[in-house]
Amino acid sequence: MTHRQKFKDIAHYFETLTPESVGQIKNLYAPTARFKDPFNDVKGTAEIERIFQHMYVSLTQPRFVIVAQIVDGSQAFFTWEFRFKFKRFDTQTEQVVLGTTHLVLDEQGQISLHRDYWDAAEELYEKLPVVGSLMRWLKGRANS
Repeated sequence: MTHRQKFKDIAHYFETLTPESVGQIKNLYAPTARFKDPFNDVKGTAEIERIFQHMYVSLTQPRFVIVAQIVDGSQAFFTWEFRFKFKRFDTQTEQVVLGTTHLVLDEQGQISLHRDYWDAAEELYEKLPVVGSLMRWLKGRANS
């Protein structure tokens, strides 16, 4: 299987992720893989699986939409939309977080590095009731 096909399969996995399919992470990730995002920095498939399971506990209808892929050998960047509803706060409005993921495959074709890049202040904190007001005010002060 080519790297390009492998990344296409990985993108499909994330776009169709369910609470039941989170357990397949051990088939995609190397046992010592690293996952890093604005809130987490973990190693190992058990910890990575825990993060994705927690997503389903914390949010309603979370899903990823892969917008674009750039593949260069054993590395790829995905740009994505993460869509969900809060379980608390505004439970009716679908939220959208924009971000990108850097993936690196090892020699066995498993993910050894998964690094998500997204702006937690703009994409998340500004959408929260009390914290959002403060973040928007701080942003306004910084830009004036």
